[in-house]
Amino acid sequence: MAAHKQCAKPGLEVTLALLKPSTCSYQPDVSAILRHIKANDLDIVRTAKLYWTTQEAVQFYEEHQGRFYFPRLVAGMTSGPSMALALAGHDAIARWRALLGPTKVYRGRWEEPHPVGLRALYGRSDTLNGFHGSDAPATAKRELSLVFEGWNVDWWLEQETKRRQALQ
Repeated sequence: MAAHKQCAKPGLEVTLALLKPSTCSYQPDVSAILRHIKANDLDIVRTAKLYWTTQEAVQFYEEHQGRFYFPRLVAGMTSGPSMALALAGHDAIARWRALLGPTKVYRGRWEEPHPVGLRALYGRSDTLNGFHGSDAPATAKRELSLVFEGWNVDWWLEQETKRRQALQ
């Protein structure tokens, strides 16, 4: 029985994936990124095109307020449209962050033997790294509620878990 528990898949999660304006500016890249997400068994369950105001960007990135890069982060997020995706899958938060690669673009691009992660492929700089991914379930829930107003993530997870169990 203990061996079975060790082999069990991590639980179903939903995470927020943001394709920032610097990434959304070139449609062929967006299409390639969406194919990459699907090829890695993450389900896209919600999408939205965002045109953030300064106030919305400040609210979303409030934990970074006071840091030296904060004004550049807000300016980047309000420079054009972003694409928000709710990604679902087993261990979705960690898997999406692994697909992104290092936050610092140069690490994924130059410190590895070949480009590692979407940020290394599509990011421009540390602040304009092209993407955002929630870092924990509580963060994902907060961020998803900011982006997808009125969507009850807990209810969706409960229903989707039941649906997937019924299919097994």
